[in-house]
This record gives sequence, C-alpha cells and structure tokens, in this order.
Amino acid sequence: MLIRPAAFGDDEAIWAMLEPVFRAGDTYAIDPDISQADAIAYWTAPAKSTFVVESDGAVLGTYYLVRNTQGGGSHVCNCGFVTATAARGRGVAQAMLDHALEEAGRQGFRAMQFNFVVETNAGAIRLWERAGFETVGRLPRAFRHPDLGYVDARVMWKDLAFRPHTAP
Repeated sequence: MLIRPAAFGDDEAIWAMLEPVFRAGDTYAIDPDISQADAIAYWTAPAKSTFVVESDGAVLGTYYLVRNTQGGGSHVCNCGFVTATAARGRGVAQAMLDHALEEAGRQGFRAMQFNFVVETNAGAIRLWERAGFETVGRLPRAFRHPDLGYVDARVMWKDLAFRPHTAP
C-alpha cells in the first residue's frame, strides 16, 4: 500500500468512498444529503492535509489531518478516515492511522483528538483504543443514529508527546 497526498485527480475516487459513508448517516455528523462538491470541499479543505491509500492503482482509503483548534489548542490535531467498502478488513484503516500519527508528529502536533466518535462505530473505537487513544469524554445522546435513535458520542485523545515527569 502506498499512502500519498491527495491530488485534484483523486476527487472522484474520494467521492466514491465518502458518498456511501455520508449517505448512511451512521458514523459522521455530516448531512447525509451533502452534494459531491460540498463533500470534496469539506474533505480536502485548504487547512487540511488530505491523503489517499493506493494499491495496484486503486484508491482504497482516504484521510485528512487538520489542526483541531487555534490559539492555545493549536498543538492538537484531528483526523477523519474513510476506507473503501471493498477494502475493509485489509488493514487500510490501520495503515492510515499509523501514517496519520507519524504525519502529525512531522507537522509538530503534540496530541490527536477525535471530537465526535459515534458510540456504535465499534470498529473505529477498537482501532483507536488499540493505538492508545483514551475516551476522555462522553456526549450523551449527541448523535441521532438513523436506525438506533440518539446514541452517545465519545471524545478520544492520544498524547503524541508524552514525556513522564522526572524529579530534578
């Protein structure tokens, strides 16, 4: 698998992955009726570093990395991940997360935070926890799941620059 920065020519492949995820409305707090143009603009906004995963010329996944907030919190990044339906179970999400953690360090971020992990997104939660993310907060009934109604969302955090305190 090759992970590279997304290019203008990747828009159709990115949309092919985003559309079913956004339309399902069960993992992202995105309007399920979002247009292709608006979805691509959201995913590849200038403030974001957007990447794609390729194998044998096929795009298997995409993720973005972005500063979570400004000012005193500008050392914390946020990411969004989507794997092509046909590529699930092939290690694409793990490869993207590994790359994102390395890229976050290269860009100087000291922590990564997922602001709104839908409680029913068990695969993502399992992956984040295996990578050392902690649930640091819960937003009760913050997400309206299309099948299950109101479910919790988690705030998940990983310190990228942890250095244990040592006495002088």
